[in-house]
Amino acid sequence: MANTTACPPQINENPVSTHKIDLLRVIAHPVRIMLLEELTRGVKCVSDLEKFLDIRQSNVSQHLSLLRRLEIIDYYMDGKLRCYFLRDPLIPDLIKLLKKDYEGDLPAPECCPITKKGKYPGRSN
Repeated sequence: MANTTACPPQINENPVSTHKIDLLRVIAHPVRIMLLEELTRGVKCVSDLEKFLDIRQSNVSQHLSLLRRLEIIDYYMDGKLRCYFLRDPLIPDLIKLLKKDYEGDLPAPECCPITKKGKYPGRSN
């Protein structure tokens, strides 16, 4: 007898997919989102980010360290200053997407696309 239970789709475990999943996991924090949004505007030193975020330098450094570990950002030294910049080209697109406003929900299906039966029990569009 054949197994009729549907199997969940397999996640492609290639390095690109894993990196993007890790990236989303790491940036999912309000301070890191604001920090990355500020870095989309250009290079910033730790003191600039401390003032912008209105948090202590040690806290800013912890967030920067985590983002740097995933190679989302990097820095260069200018004398004693560490100046941070974006490295991951996905970040500006993600920030832009997160800032976008959407009108309403996607339309509900009329019926099941496979059986062509059933009716959506939610509100109609």
